[in-house]
Amino acid sequence: MTDTTSKPGYELTERDEGSALVLYLQGRITLGDADLLLARMNDAVAAGNPASVRIDLSGVSYMDGAGVLTLLRLEDSIRKKGVSFTLVRVPEEIRRVMGLIDREGLTRSPLRAEGGPVGIVEGLGSASVRISEDFAAMMAFLGDLVAAVIHLLRHPREVRWEDVFFYVRRVGAEGLPIVGLISILIGLIIAFMSSLQLKQFGASIYVASLVAVAIVRELGPIMTAILVAGRSASAFAAEIGTMRVNDEVDALVTMGFDPIRFLVVPKLIATVIVLPLLTLYADLFGILGGMIVGVAGLDLTAYTYLQESQRSISVFFLNASLVKAAVFACIIAWIGCQRGFQVRGGVEEVGAATTSAVVTATLLIVVVDSAFAVVLNYL
Repeated sequence: MTDTTSKPGYELTERDEGSALVLYLQGRITLGDADLLLARMNDAVAAGNPASVRIDLSGVSYMDGAGVLTLLRLEDSIRKKGVSFTLVRVPEEIRRVMGLIDREGLTRSPLRAEGGPVGIVEGLGSASVRISEDFAAMMAFLGDLVAAVIHLLRHPREVRWEDVFFYVRRVGAEGLPIVGLISILIGLIIAFMSSLQLKQFGASIYVASLVAVAIVRELGPIMTAILVAGRSASAFAAEIGTMRVNDEVDALVTMGFDPIRFLVVPKLIATVIVLPLLTLYADLFGILGGMIVGVAGLDLTAYTYLQESQRSISVFFLNASLVKAAVFACIIAWIGCQRGFQVRGGVEEVGAATTSAVVTATLLIVVVDSAFAVVLNYL
């Protein structure tokens, strides 16, 4: 028998029994002893080169999870060499600790495989599944939102009007400067570029008609909606997503509030009120931008320019523009809030939801505007 030098906390003794190596452990084995104990036992096995290894735990008074994992690591390394390994005279306390450890889980491959090259077919299939699941989630949220709106139409006193007016100010009044600036620049660009061509035919007067039709029928509603989507859809997603992260939405449910009625409907009402007004505002500034080019560069009077613009705008297309704006407003509130409710993690998920809200809302706005263009053409 050969005794190794003792160490505070535990003692390791080894004995050769023919082709078998027996290791006796005594004392307490904790996390601080684990690495050194594993190294000493590996050295003893390497020096003896036995056919089998037995570890006697009868003298161990205490062993925590780190000690048990040390024994499992030793067992794995020994069995890989083709040497048999057994634990003998294991105390009941240590046996219970061993029962808490999932040995398969220590070697099981991770739930998410490492990223690797994906084939075209597999990539298309995965993308299709994600899109279909996202579409189903959007439609389910839309159904809940419609049900909440119908309920509040029957019970208008339950609407949180203070929040509605708050979002009217945030979505509308605070968006006036950027909407006005972008609209006037769009009007300037369209008038300037069209004038370069129309001047060649002596038809500069038609610049006013072209700008008015382009702004009122298409660019006014869609540009305003995209700007509001960038400002408000992202804000809605970030606000609700942060509430999800902080468990504030769950707190509302616990207190008996419907989160959609409480959080989403005021945003929807405010956006539907404000976006048509912002569209009219954008139309006026777009025509003003064209008039600046007409007066300064085409020798037209302001009266002539405005008269020509008025002749080009029909009540039908003006009303259609406002209807499109109201539909775009529903899309912005719907997508912004739905993306916020999808957050299921930390702040990274909030950022991803914010980006997704803007991208998805913008895409849907363009798609719906295309549908309006086709329908209005036939009408």
